[in-house]
Amino acid sequence: MYKRTNLRSFWALIFSLFFILYSECYAQQKIGVVLSGGGAAGVAHVGVLKALEERNIPIDYVVGTSAGALVASMYACGYSPDEIEAYVLSEPFQLMVKGDVEVQKKFYFFDESNSSSMFNIPFSKDSILQKSIPMSFVNPNYFDFEMLRILGLTGASVGKDFDQLFVPFRCVASDVVNKKTVVFSNGNLNESVRASMTFPLYLNPIRINGVLYFDGGLYDNFPLNVMYEEFPADFIIGSNVTKNDIRANENDFFGMISSMMTTPTNYSLPCQDGIIIEPKTEVGTFDFENVKQAIEDGYLATIKQLDSLEQFIYVRENKDSLLLRRMNFQAKVLPIRITSVKTEIVKKNELKYVNLFILPQKSQRDLGKDLFEKRYFRLASTPQIDFLYPNFGIDSSGGLQLQLKIKKAKEFRADFGGLISSRAINTGYFNLTYRNIGRISHKLNAESYFGKFYGSVRTCYEMVLPSVFPVSISGYFTLNRWDYFRSFATFFEDVKPSFLVQNEAYAGVKVKLPLGNNARWIMDARYFSLEDDYYQSNVFTNKDTADFTLFYGAALKLEYTKNSLNKKQFATEGNLLQVKARYVNGYERTVPGTTSIIQDTIEKQHQWLSIQAEFQSLFLKNGPLHIGIHGKTVLNSQSLFANYTASLLSMPAFNLIPDMETIFLPEYRATQYVGLGTNLIWDVFKNIGYRLDLYYYQPIVQLQQNIDGTIQYGKPLQANSLLASSSFIYDTPIGPVRATLSYFPKQESPWFFQVCFGYVLFNERAVR
Repeated sequence: MYKRTNLRSFWALIFSLFFILYSECYAQQKIGVVLSGGGAAGVAHVGVLKALEERNIPIDYVVGTSAGALVASMYACGYSPDEIEAYVLSEPFQLMVKGDVEVQKKFYFFDESNSSSMFNIPFSKDSILQKSIPMSFVNPNYFDFEMLRILGLTGASVGKDFDQLFVPFRCVASDVVNKKTVVFSNGNLNESVRASMTFPLYLNPIRINGVLYFDGGLYDNFPLNVMYEEFPADFIIGSNVTKNDIRANENDFFGMISSMMTTPTNYSLPCQDGIIIEPKTEVGTFDFENVKQAIEDGYLATIKQLDSLEQFIYVRENKDSLLLRRMNFQAKVLPIRITSVKTEIVKKNELKYVNLFILPQKSQRDLGKDLFEKRYFRLASTPQIDFLYPNFGIDSSGGLQLQLKIKKAKEFRADFGGLISSRAINTGYFNLTYRNIGRISHKLNAESYFGKFYGSVRTCYEMVLPSVFPVSISGYFTLNRWDYFRSFATFFEDVKPSFLVQNEAYAGVKVKLPLGNNARWIMDARYFSLEDDYYQSNVFTNKDTADFTLFYGAALKLEYTKNSLNKKQFATEGNLLQVKARYVNGYERTVPGTTSIIQDTIEKQHQWLSIQAEFQSLFLKNGPLHIGIHGKTVLNSQSLFANYTASLLSMPAFNLIPDMETIFLPEYRATQYVGLGTNLIWDVFKNIGYRLDLYYYQPIVQLQQNIDGTIQYGKPLQANSLLASSSFIYDTPIGPVRATLSYFPKQESPWFFQVCFGYVLFNERAVR
């Protein structure tokens, strides 16, 4: 009996020990998650993480490449799957993957969108082509800033050790020089993830410790081996949205690049303790607008495999415990409070320029989040800076240090553009700019428009004095020429002799100051000389001579502009407010021609004050529908010139429909007027929209010509008019293609149709 009792005790002890060992084994089971690349399709990993957390499956280690590196790093920084999903569906994410930036962060002070430029080529004096091909399809400034904001701060807070993150993390990038995969386990977290996501020609490559890196998916698009080698994971969960049999398509540029550069990846598990989830999604590599669908596909794919998965995973972490751990970790992340700036740049003078933008005074050594964002994007918009990469570190005082890698823009830039139209108003555009940066930034440019209707030459030198509120001082000289026709000519019509030719020459000095990020103030003083040749009758022969009016003098202009429109022409979102006040003092000399009723030369002194205000607000967006209002008013004390045509030519024109700039429309010129309209825009397809612009024009006083040729002002608030423009517009990467039908009821032929490609933009007029 005693022996039997001892035997039972022995087996009970063995069973207890076995149970304890078994429990301890699985209580310490570590789960590793590996996320593949795949571009926008890789966002499906968010759905995978969401499903795992819903079943309380803990994640102890994460590894990712390319898009998987972004999702994995955000999870490692303590973001929940719901928070990651909210971010990738947010406007900042959608803007950064397109190379755009939030409106409030754009620095309008440096805006150069008032020309017909459609594309540009930067180049250096020592190499026109070899070093001038752009390496980035999108502008990386906002992308890199967002990586700093969502990842860099957390990485700096844990001493740049990826094992000290909320979840230990690894990512891979491709060293294309040595043709090998590199694993990042420490350093700047945002920089490591950025290297892993640098798809060739989509984002420009970056250097880390002197090594040039591209997308990690080029050599290892599913780093299962990294998880196996770097972490003691007991069970591996892989999420893969890619495959090796990438088929090149001649219509898919990035697909062909991927096919040429990537090497096959091993998608099999390096051990038996694991499972691979393969979300099936139709979301393309760069189809970031449909990432919500990718997340849903990843979630459903994981739900289908959870029952099989849970057979191998015995550990659980309840939601309250996970939330508490996240909150405790996030509480350790430092706030954005910059106490110093370190710049990797070649010359001391260039460093001075950068510091004056970010931390201009020693008394302002404590830069908070809002001021930092504002000053960072002001610096990034400097035309003389090509590339700006930010990191965070800890300085000797324990404060946050902003570490900037800066690459100067190439010294020269050539811009090309213009307008190709079914009417005879075709215009080419070319601009050559030299730019440099030292203690101040310099820019010298010469541009030209060339065509029968419009020609112009302009040169300008600008220097910018850096500061929190930079100051631009420029000197310029401009020649303009407009040559109007007697009809709305098309390619298939004979162009009739010119009946009105305007020539302008002016030179001046301009001072520009920023007022916030989206607004600027300009003071402009210039000397001008205007020459107009015109017939005062529609009936003339080659023997007739035109009237000639010379007007020369000086003008002073003050201008305030606040602009957040998303396009330089045919905008669909944003707002514009522009107010101009101009004082003009000049001398007129009019010499009559053979069609004039005036026989003697007339000389007159003129001076006037003009106030002009224009506003546009595209205030409503409901799905594909955009609705806005657009208005302009002018108040002008201008006196009359020698004759009817000379007076009209000197008056402000109503031109809210861009094509009105290409036609001489006497009915829409007045010294004082009000115009108000609506913009109705319908997004038919991606990049294709229909636009209807309706305006009401009301001159306050309208100039009239009597039967005997004398002129006078008519009764106030007469001669109002409705006008409209209807267009189908296709937005190409370099400019709009459109088919437009306009209605100007005061004309003999009120309907006006054209098909064109490019921008209807010209150099500023001298005083009109």
